[in-house]
Amino acid sequence: MEDSTGEQTTISADTAAALSLETTITTLPPQPESQPLSKRAQKKIIKQERYEVKKAEKKAEVKEHKRRENERKRREWDEKLANLSSEEEKLKLIESKREMRKERMEQRSEERENKIQRLTQGKLHGQNIVIDLEFSNLMKPNELNSLVQQIMYCYAVNSRCTSPGHLWLTGCEGNMGDHLNRLPGFDKWIIEKENRSYIEALQEQKENLVYLTADAETVLDDLDPKKIYIIGGLVDRNRWKGLTMKKAEEQGIKAAKLPIGNYLKMSSSQVLTVNQVVEILLKYLEMKDWKASFFQVIPQRKRCDADSGDPEREIEDKEKTEDVSCTKNQKKMKLSETDSEGSEREVEIGEHEKSKSKPREDVESESQKPVEGK
Repeated sequence: MEDSTGEQTTISADTAAALSLETTITTLPPQPESQPLSKRAQKKIIKQERYEVKKAEKKAEVKEHKRRENERKRREWDEKLANLSSEEEKLKLIESKREMRKERMEQRSEERENKIQRLTQGKLHGQNIVIDLEFSNLMKPNELNSLVQQIMYCYAVNSRCTSPGHLWLTGCEGNMGDHLNRLPGFDKWIIEKENRSYIEALQEQKENLVYLTADAETVLDDLDPKKIYIIGGLVDRNRWKGLTMKKAEEQGIKAAKLPIGNYLKMSSSQVLTVNQVVEILLKYLEMKDWKASFFQVIPQRKRCDADSGDPEREIEDKEKTEDVSCTKNQKKMKLSETDSEGSEREVEIGEHEKSKSKPREDVESESQKPVEGK
């Protein structure tokens, strides 16, 4: 570098780096300001924050209730021991409580072993039922939590069945996988867990895949043990209509719907929750009766027909209806009797008033007559 006199001058490396950085900073284009959130996005954030606060409050409330219950039981136990006079009676009471606890633990252990045995048999020989969990990116956080609760209920219902099905969870990765892995004891569930999609995990049995969707035209008459029935794991509040049917068509697999319309009328759409569909399938496997399965699982608020599927209940409802109509007729008869009595009373009062007013009218008429002799 030369100065004004033409002489060579040297600068340090740090100075050159500082000059270079300064030049770069001055030549950078201005950064655009961050766009403000829309009102809808702000409402979503506020709603999510309220949900988290409410969830934390509910959790704290449940914890506090549990603590109070434990304290109450402890006080009752201490009072029970204090009311006993001799040490021998106290020891006998303590020993009886230990025996009861031991029996309860043995009973639970036996039930757990029976449940494991049933689920193992269901995994080997049960009806294949797949829950498709590839829609997690389309759901809101509260909808995702709702789906996880439904999956928990599916597993609980299946474990209580005398002949459980072979449950599959496919697409257990990403956000959905994180939610499931946070469930207590999920790693011990006797269930098929696949990170892959069902189309990849069951590629060799593609011809047996049947996607259950309310948008299908084919009605399911019976459950085929060789078929693998797929349920869409989607809680969308009717935002993604026809999505599962479209997916089945794109993948080239069969689609069918439950024969709900053949047995009852729904008050709204025929879309059910995941756990309701699983429970209906398990009930049908047990009873081989679609109507009974629907009426035992689908809540009353979703049905609009009068048929309950239970003859005894229908008779009770009919008797109640007759009692109500009889009561109404009795009330009408009483009202009509009251009205007739009232009208008769009005007639009597009217005649009485007329009888009172008649002499007065006669007096007035006589006073208005001309006096003779004047």
